[in-house]
Amino acid sequence: MIDLARTFLEVVAAGSFVGAAERLHITQSTVSARIRTLETQLGYKLLARTKAGAGLTPGGQRFQRHAATLVRAWEAARQDVAVPRDHRAILRMGGEAGLWNRLLFRWVPWMRSHAPDIALRCELGQADALIGALVEGVLDIAVMYTPQSRPGLRVDLLTEDELVLVEGDGPPGGTVPRDHIHVDWGQEFQRHYRMRFPDAPPPPLAIGLGTLGFDYLVQHGGTGYFPRRLAQPLIDSGRIRAVADAPAFSLPIYLVHSADADPTVIGPALTGLRAIVAD
Repeated sequence: MIDLARTFLEVVAAGSFVGAAERLHITQSTVSARIRTLETQLGYKLLARTKAGAGLTPGGQRFQRHAATLVRAWEAARQDVAVPRDHRAILRMGGEAGLWNRLLFRWVPWMRSHAPDIALRCELGQADALIGALVEGVLDIAVMYTPQSRPGLRVDLLTEDELVLVEGDGPPGGTVPRDHIHVDWGQEFQRHYRMRFPDAPPPPLAIGLGTLGFDYLVQHGGTGYFPRRLAQPLIDSGRIRAVADAPAFSLPIYLVHSADADPTVIGPALTGLRAIVAD
């Protein structure tokens, strides 16, 4: 039943049987067979196939919350039996790559110092995958730039960064072109960027991970939008420069966790995250 419920949730998240098969690394026929089995066991139709993919029936809408609860309960039970000796619980944390480099690596030692009886399981992933893991109960908390609202999940603003345009010269005598480095900081950034720069040509260099883009700029020169917290130490040291009169953009960072998470486990983690961003 757990595999059936998980497959159903993946079809809903992906919007199609094909997308769910790709996410689960199984064949489309296996996805279809699981959904048929689930519908047979429940006695009503959950999904309606359309040209655009697959949509929820009224029964499917009602079952979605129960499916998420089933998967979370199973994952919680599976993890609960694996709690390490001398620890009272396991906390499973996920985050986007750039947030691990800038925030969560500081949170881990905070947790080990302030809540040593909680074992940690840390994961790195993109926002869609992190949300899916939260829905399935594989993760307890995730920190990300672009959350999605799902039944059973709570989304809270953790903090806001400021994206500033910086430039670097790279090594003296370098032969690498000093490109504008475009980093996808999420849908809100993309929307505001296009509004401020409607005639901007396609970037010559796009790098999906912000910290990699920043390292490239520092080493090889160029321009790009990066969080002020990341850039300010190098601006102060003179290695890079803030571009005068360039617009800045807000970059919210969100906490996402299960609405019914155990407060005795998740509470210290949330306290630690807020302490880190306030430091």
